[in-house]
Amino acid sequence: MAKAKAADGEAVTIKKYANRRLYDTERSCYITLEDLGTMVRDGRDFRVVDAKSGEDITHNVLTQIIMDEETRGETLLPVNFLRHLIGMYGDKMQSMVPQYLEASMATFRKNQQDVRAAFEGALGANPLAELTRRNFEMFQQAAGAFIPGAAGSKAKDDEIEALKAEVAALKAELAKKK
Repeated sequence: MAKAKAADGEAVTIKKYANRRLYDTERSCYITLEDLGTMVRDGRDFRVVDAKSGEDITHNVLTQIIMDEETRGETLLPVNFLRHLIGMYGDKMQSMVPQYLEASMATFRKNQQDVRAAFEGALGANPLAELTRRNFEMFQQAAGAFIPGAAGSKAKDDEIEALKAEVAALKAELAKKK
């Protein structure tokens, strides 16, 4: 998705005033959170600044847009996901979460493009099965970063079984020598 820029090559600046009004400096007009949501969906790059302090408050405004969408019945974030996300605040792994979520979203968008291409006939004979396989592998690798033993657990299970068999064989050998 190409990012549309303001005429000067920078992101469009949106000023938020104390009365909660948002002002689009590119179009010289007041806009709503819904307008900002549309800008995001259209790939428009913008930053929101507090009109008085000049502080960048883009993160807070984007979060507010998500909250508004969620309360309108357009729920996208499952309750368990929200619980896990909240649980990550203050956790030792908190610093890794943003990069993980960005990488997951990038993979999701890529797969979304692949699915669209599949329906247009650009992929092989069973493109959805291939996408499912790739997604499963990606999530196994990602889980390995957060859950010890999650990635490659089948190989580890096989190795543990082999070690158990070896120990049993050694015990049997020792029992014969007694």
